[in-house]
Amino acid sequence: MSNSSAETPRPARHRATPLRKRLIPLAITGSVVLAGVGVHSAFATPSADAVISEVYGGGGNSGATLTNDFIELANAGSGSLDLSGYSVQYLSGSPGPTTKWQSTPLTGTLAGNGRYLIQEAAGTGGTAALPTPDATGNINMSGTAGTVALVKGTDLLTCVTKADCAADSRIKDLVGFGTALVHEGSGPAAGASNTASVARKTLVDTDDNAADFAAGDPTPENSGGQGGGTGGGDSSPSPSPTATAPADAISAKIHDIQGTNRRSPLSTKNVKDVTGIVTGVRTTSTSSTSKGFWMQDPNPDNDPRTSEGIFVYTSSNPTVKVGDSVTVSGVVTEYYPGGYDSGIQSTTEIMKPTVTVLSSGNPLPAPVVLDKNSIPAVWSPKADSSGSIEYADLEPTKYALDFYESLEGMNVQVSDARVVGATDAYHELWVTADPDHNKTKRGGVYYPSYDDPNVARLQVQAINTTDAFPMANVGDELTGVTAGPLDYSQFAGTYILAARQVGTYKDNGLKPEVTSEAKSNEVTIGTYNVQNLAPSDPQSKFDRLGHNLVTNLRAPAIVGVEEIQDNSGAIDDGTVDSDKTLAKLTDAIVAAGGPRYEYRQINPVNDKDGGQPGGNIRTVFLFDPKRVTFVDRPGGDSLTAVDVVGKGSDTHLSVSPGRIAPTDEAWNSSRKPLVGEFLTKNNKKIFVIANHLNSKGGDQNVAGRIQEPVRSSEIQRNKQATLENAFVKKLEAADPKALIVSLGDYNDYQFSSAMKTLTGDGKQLTDLVNTLPADERYSYVFQGNSQVLDHMMVNPSMLNHVTYDVVHINSEFADQVSDHDPQVLRVKP
Repeated sequence: MSNSSAETPRPARHRATPLRKRLIPLAITGSVVLAGVGVHSAFATPSADAVISEVYGGGGNSGATLTNDFIELANAGSGSLDLSGYSVQYLSGSPGPTTKWQSTPLTGTLAGNGRYLIQEAAGTGGTAALPTPDATGNINMSGTAGTVALVKGTDLLTCVTKADCAADSRIKDLVGFGTALVHEGSGPAAGASNTASVARKTLVDTDDNAADFAAGDPTPENSGGQGGGTGGGDSSPSPSPTATAPADAISAKIHDIQGTNRRSPLSTKNVKDVTGIVTGVRTTSTSSTSKGFWMQDPNPDNDPRTSEGIFVYTSSNPTVKVGDSVTVSGVVTEYYPGGYDSGIQSTTEIMKPTVTVLSSGNPLPAPVVLDKNSIPAVWSPKADSSGSIEYADLEPTKYALDFYESLEGMNVQVSDARVVGATDAYHELWVTADPDHNKTKRGGVYYPSYDDPNVARLQVQAINTTDAFPMANVGDELTGVTAGPLDYSQFAGTYILAARQVGTYKDNGLKPEVTSEAKSNEVTIGTYNVQNLAPSDPQSKFDRLGHNLVTNLRAPAIVGVEEIQDNSGAIDDGTVDSDKTLAKLTDAIVAAGGPRYEYRQINPVNDKDGGQPGGNIRTVFLFDPKRVTFVDRPGGDSLTAVDVVGKGSDTHLSVSPGRIAPTDEAWNSSRKPLVGEFLTKNNKKIFVIANHLNSKGGDQNVAGRIQEPVRSSEIQRNKQATLENAFVKKLEAADPKALIVSLGDYNDYQFSSAMKTLTGDGKQLTDLVNTLPADERYSYVFQGNSQVLDHMMVNPSMLNHVTYDVVHINSEFADQVSDHDPQVLRVKP
């Protein structure tokens, strides 16, 4: 799998109870230095950058809403701090001589002016999950008394007194709360309980816990601004607004706030007298959306670069309604959903608002029409030397990303829009505003190259999760007008139409495909990513997969299956066997009228193959023993490399099944290719390689502020491709007539450098997807792009003896059993 769970470029979507409360730190005054990253000699020297900003030990306790304890860090400085090698550690409130600290290691970066959330142990109570944490531990903290330290290093602290801890130079910051004996300054922070955290009053660290902290409702915030805190990259201090705008508040129009580039010239400033008409109201929130409303100035300026719309973040249910004319005062902020370091763009917002309704029932500003004539054909401007387009003045008539940004928060519409990405579980789908560009035969838009990301794709999202929303497949339509404010999505990392009005749904009757029936003398080979299949999955999933394999794929003689999980699924309990998973799958195939498949696989080393934590996903060969024979050669295991033995017709594998170079660093935290040797009924030997290469997790989004996006995951896939290409070359050198099939989920496009490396630019292997018409080249739909992640490849000896088919049964459908489409090739005699 490539774009969900742990195998995805977008963050895992844990829909928590809304917790996006954003705290504004009070103004920092005096001569405090806000830069520098060194570790002070003792906690008597206040930290000028990274500090512990909030501690909560009541998670899951009686009366608690949150299910987990947490520790939140903040950066009072403007420079980022690499947290690799740091830890947070916890000590009980009344330690004895033998009391031990408990530790959670940290990774990643604490951005300048940013936050960082560490999730700790869960209790048995509570109803709300934390925002997606930046680090996870299992420390069970007291709700009323204890000590937390931010430590440069991961070795456990040994100090158990205030004096000894003050002398430990590894401690960057320390907070004692309740009746903790170890604390900074005059006393511990007071007021912690099952329902109250202790949080910094300001980001000025005086090294006096009693003075620096106060108790209140828990407000956890992660590095993306999700949950609580100031959101994204601007945590610069500002006074909290009151019913009367502060004396330094600036009278501003919305276009003054939005400015001519992606960041507001008034960011962190107090503003007042901001007027507009309410164009959309969000009264339900999730971990990726916030309560608030959009407003738009009906009297625009003459500058096409400056948006006339803006989102007002209210944290609680807005009291305004669509059509209200309002005046707002508040604080301007740049919010980076998903975190600054992710490379995505920010949204300009007004927070801590005071709202006055002037009148109701006003007509809305006319929507900007999004179509092939209004959206520029070129995706993005060139970035500056840092790779960012964030500070460049917008050119909305030249570049699609600039065009969308110039409309941020404004009322927009699409008409008679064709669906190019099916409805998901979060009331979202994708449409195209240019119906003829790169159209697939079944109504989607195919992704032909990095240079053509299909600029007219747009996500449509229900403003509220309670809104009616169609269950649409690719090729269906939203007829008439779909309209609402233009927003920017955390999980899609792209612009979205927050639909106040959804067009009439038209079902165009897309049907799952069935591959052609093979001739009696043909051998069929398939590949199918079954998306984290585990015994705990409902029987209906196994039944549907069985039906797919038997009916849609016509029961191939050999099937390479990806994402088979171990017997305990995602429970990380050390289990690596998958016989129960495979028994349920093969039984379901028989129940669907198919053959009794046998299987071959190799258990991975626990937690070493990536994928969903605890799942131990692997590739597996299924085969019909009545049509092909698997040549078993003993000795293959998780760490033994398969090799090529013999010459000419005697060429064979050293072990079968076997793994390609499994101990090479190229396969760290990634699946290792499984190689098997098969014999057909006419005694032809076929070598099959089942793949599931490194995921795209960590790659930057195509609609981010970094252009061109950094595809960091390519580095590992290129290394993996090099190893597999060398193995194929060795097989072909031993037997130039060898029949070789490489198949599976490669997590990369047919035009990528990794696929060119693996195929040897077509010399060793031919990527069969390139033999299809361009409008049929896809096996996966992501962000409305029909794209290729799954491949079947053959060497020259096989090329003229195969027929190939991508069987579209999942990726285009709202109701799917996997997010990938399977593939089949028929080998002619």
